[in-house]
Amino acid sequence: MTAAMATFILQLAIVMIAAKLGGLLVSRVLKLPDVIGELGAGMVIGPYALGGWSLFGLPALFPPTGEIINISPPLYGLSTVASVLLLFMAGLETNLKLFLRYSTAGIVVGVGGVVFSFGLGAACAVWFGVAEHLMDPGALFLGVISTATSVGITARILAERRKTDTPEGVTIMAAAVLDDVLGIVLLAVVVGMAHLDGSDSGTIAWGEIGWVAIKAFGFWLVCTALGILLARRISGVLKTFRSPAAITTIAFGLALLLAALSEKSGLAMIIGAYIMGLSLSTTDLAQFLQEQLKGFYNLVVPVFFCIMGMLVDVTLLPAVLGIGLAYTALATASKVFGCGLPSLMTGFNLRGAARIGIGMLPRGEVSLIIAGMGLSAGVIDAGIFSTAIMMTVLTTLIAPPLLVRAFQGSSGVRDGTTRDDADERTYPMTFPSPDIAEFVHARIIKAFHREEFFVHTLHEDHHHHQIRKDDIAASIRLEEDTITLVMSERSEHVVRFIVLEELLAMEDVFEACKHVNGMQAMGNQLLSDLYR
Repeated sequence: MTAAMATFILQLAIVMIAAKLGGLLVSRVLKLPDVIGELGAGMVIGPYALGGWSLFGLPALFPPTGEIINISPPLYGLSTVASVLLLFMAGLETNLKLFLRYSTAGIVVGVGGVVFSFGLGAACAVWFGVAEHLMDPGALFLGVISTATSVGITARILAERRKTDTPEGVTIMAAAVLDDVLGIVLLAVVVGMAHLDGSDSGTIAWGEIGWVAIKAFGFWLVCTALGILLARRISGVLKTFRSPAAITTIAFGLALLLAALSEKSGLAMIIGAYIMGLSLSTTDLAQFLQEQLKGFYNLVVPVFFCIMGMLVDVTLLPAVLGIGLAYTALATASKVFGCGLPSLMTGFNLRGAARIGIGMLPRGEVSLIIAGMGLSAGVIDAGIFSTAIMMTVLTTLIAPPLLVRAFQGSSGVRDGTTRDDADERTYPMTFPSPDIAEFVHARIIKAFHREEFFVHTLHEDHHHHQIRKDDIAASIRLEEDTITLVMSERSEHVVRFIVLEELLAMEDVFEACKHVNGMQAMGNQLLSDLYR
């Protein structure tokens, strides 16, 4: 056991270093998202490349295991935990109000993407002679693999660009979750059709398939509804611990618990993690949890994408280059048009439709898992598996830079708004100098701390804070000599009262300073003591 753990620690060290160096290289030199470098680093050090070689008489660092998931179980287990964290954080960053507002758009977009992807993916297998007809298991599996959306990669890009709580962002997340649910149901149907009873009747177990579908949809709907309804109570229980470490640990433990229950119910673990994050996003703990988990996130999420890159068998890609490129092109078009066109009917303009279509493009770990299940079950062969891998890699690599570029520019909603902010109140306060503004800003932040508000720094900007307590929420931004308060109508009276009270207290302080005698004398005394 000790020797096995030493090997795991060595592998983890190499993965962490490679992921970080790959991300830095790509972001600083090529000006592309870190995730591309992390995936590329995994492909280089994986068991199908350098990691599988014995160099200088030393054993291979990442020897092939012979399994579909061709890395050690501890590494894959860590990547699974990282994927749960990634989707939990994505849920915390989602604006539930916008999520519900655009849930209809998410359903339309998700269904459109699934229909287009499944149809074109299955047709590709027939056109290139991989399958004889559309009901052939190979065609069905290529269709199912094409439907999946790697919400983890899209969530990472949206978070880095601060676009998670935009209309396009919440629509993508809602549609991607629905895609995974529909993908699991389709997978159950395809496996059931591929494996007939073996009896003479050759019938399909439609009853069992239907039960899987009902169970998957039921778990998703029930858990989402219960999470939203019970969010305040969960938050209240967590806050009784009065310890940041305890609150954070138990909250993430609940995400892991719901992820495991999601898997046991026939869904992907990442769906359960996202549901828990989405539920807590409505509480005043949301920003607090993001802040507390940020260090852990930055540590393990790059490891997750590096390990996903390690699963790619680069040696098989040349043999399926033709069909792989065609399959990739169809898979790209199926999401861009299959998701983008329906979004035009739900209030988005062409810019917004392009963002949604591209955001639904990457396949990532979900497609790898589905393809691995098909290969291990003997439903598809190594050629179809390699084709699926090529499509997964290419869509995963091309989506991030396209998504970054797509989110440049103005709003993607027809009416030009990015959120339902009709009741927002904005109050700028200008002071004689930046120094005075900074002093007042610090005093206001301390005042909200005293009133037991959760105060969080936003987006690495130490002069932009969000304050939350139960239903009361506001943001405070300091820019040069101006402090700007942004709050909802329902929070306005409480926030303004606290700020006004602090301003009046500071006025008394400034007035008292005018009557302090001997300021110059005290300053001279300090100087004389310093140089004595």
